[in-house]
Amino acid sequence: MARTVQAPLDEATVKSLRAGERVVMTGTIYAARDAAHKRLVAAMQAGEKLPLPLAGQVIYYVGPAPAKPGAVIGPAGPTTSGRMDSYTLPLLERGVAGLIGKGSRSEEVKQALVQHGAVYLGAVGGASALLARQIRSSRLLAYPDLLSEAVRELEVEEFPLIVINDCHGGDAYQAAREVYRSDGGGSQRSR
Repeated sequence: MARTVQAPLDEATVKSLRAGERVVMTGTIYAARDAAHKRLVAAMQAGEKLPLPLAGQVIYYVGPAPAKPGAVIGPAGPTTSGRMDSYTLPLLERGVAGLIGKGSRSEEVKQALVQHGAVYLGAVGGASALLARQIRSSRLLAYPDLLSEAVRELEVEEFPLIVINDCHGGDAYQAAREVYRSDGGGSQRSR
């Protein structure tokens, strides 16, 4: 059974999460992809005011498709997180507590998650229409010229996730590879 967590994330919640754990998230998260990350980091470096709070917040690496009439948002599946790796450290230094995407993170990002007490969560790729059903509202916050890559505030309810990298150095992908290696491929070879 998945555990419910509330966004934004507090320190106690982040510390309690463990790699491989299934969670459902409810609350406010922020959507931002590559181009938005580039602008956010440039704004930080220039000492400009940011269009969103960072401390304790969760950023979802998503560029949702346009919403159909009457819908809150279009399909909203995760994008490959590694594309944000070069922008992640400044955000973690400013207090971002959670990141949502798909795929592995660099060693530098994994170490920064431990150093700054943050967590990386995976959303299921290929399930963008199903994930969009868990988004209750979407509000454009910044960079409208970026279209689907603009920064949005999202209200989510029971948004399904898996803890990939926790703030203790746990790595669900690495753990799965080790199990596979120790099992010799396990059930796949016995068939």
